Amino acid sequence: MTASGESFRAAMAQWPSGVVVVTTGPEGAWHGMTASSFTSVSLDPPMVLVCLAHHTRTHRLITERGFFAVSVLGKDQVAIGRRFAGQEAVADRFAGGSWIPAKTGAPVLADAVAWLDCRVAHAYPGGDHTIFVGEVAEAATPRRVAPVLFHSRAWGQLADPLPDRIGVADTGLLAVLRARGFTGDRLAGIARALRAAGSRVRLFDPDGADPYGEPPPPQDLDPATASALITEPAQVRAVAAAGAGVAEFTAGVASAGPGQAARVLEAAGRAGLTAVGHIAEAFARDRADHVVATVARLAELGCDEIGLEEGAVAATPVRVRGLLQDAAAAAGTATVRVALRERHGIGLVNALVAMKSGVRHFDTTLGGVDGALPAEDVLFLAGQLDVDTAVDRSVLIASAAELESTWGSVLPGRTYRFAN
Repeated sequence: MTASGESFRAAMAQWPSGVVVVTTGPEGAWHGMTASSFTSVSLDPPMVLVCLAHHTRTHRLITERGFFAVSVLGKDQVAIGRRFAGQEAVADRFAGGSWIPAKTGAPVLADAVAWLDCRVAHAYPGGDHTIFVGEVAEAATPRRVAPVLFHSRAWGQLADPLPDRIGVADTGLLAVLRARGFTGDRLAGIARALRAAGSRVRLFDPDGADPYGEPPPPQDLDPATASALITEPAQVRAVAAAGAGVAEFTAGVASAGPGQAARVLEAAGRAGLTAVGHIAEAFARDRADHVVATVARLAELGCDEIGLEEGAVAATPVRVRGLLQDAAAAAGTATVRVALRERHGIGLVNALVAMKSGVRHFDTTLGGVDGALPAEDVLFLAGQLDVDTAVDRSVLIASAAELESTWGSVLPGRTYRFAN
């Protein structure tokens, strides 16, 4: 006795999959259909398989022609998937996208997440389907964006679980304190407390007095938690000698000249520093394509970490979610960081969205004194979500309380008065 067709379909609907469009040619006689039964088979030679029902026209044409192509759809291409699934009545399914002929003559979607052009190597019977194994003649990854998913007979997107652990770095406090006249032991003491809590701290800043600010005593320096913001490749050697273990730069500045970003990263690599490239105004409207392209370029150059900064234009949860999905895909093995600001109580909402989008590293400022999201608030949120951290929030709270005593007013942070 075998399972009924309906119970089998219901069970398999719980298996999430990507969505592809399987096509065949030649040009002028293109045809295709949406499929989810697709997987890789072999690396050498490169092979993939698709399973197609006997009654479909695509099955018949691939059997006759001996070739097919597969286009993997991105999260913004649901309409194309629906069209090729027959869910939209259109005269020409190929009219709704940019399709180009591959080597075999089968059409591929020019702006797909990926596409593969294949010649049929084997065709195996599989009940009411045929398993077509294709040897890949050509493959490409035109765009680095999150894929569309199919689950429980519905179209969706990736929904990452919360991270198991997050970390914070303070990238703004010392610059603000220098501007307010803090010097010497007062600066060193605050920096020491932040690093004792486990937070990375931006100690050296090109806007400082000497030109990296007034460095703390050598015994207080730990390269693992000491970072420097630089504007020129030549500064890397100086900040490394001063005790920094992290070199930060703004991509818009470091890429001003041809090859400048590459030279910064090369210099950081020679000095053994972790390189962090920041992208300003990352969450501004209509900048997503530029930001993702910049993330991809920095990743290709070997940048260790890539920071996305909220600037004058306020981020929204929807834009944060959309950008981080694509930025994570473009970053590859590079770590994605975010620097969010607190506006009208939305900062922590954006931080939650960032965590749900896979972000584990946040650039913050103690007490939120420069408008950035306060470190202690991010850690408070993490605690409410049962997300672990190596940073000791109680030490940050004590530091915030001490800072408030000399600040002259209540700090902007929302949670630094609460130890738990």
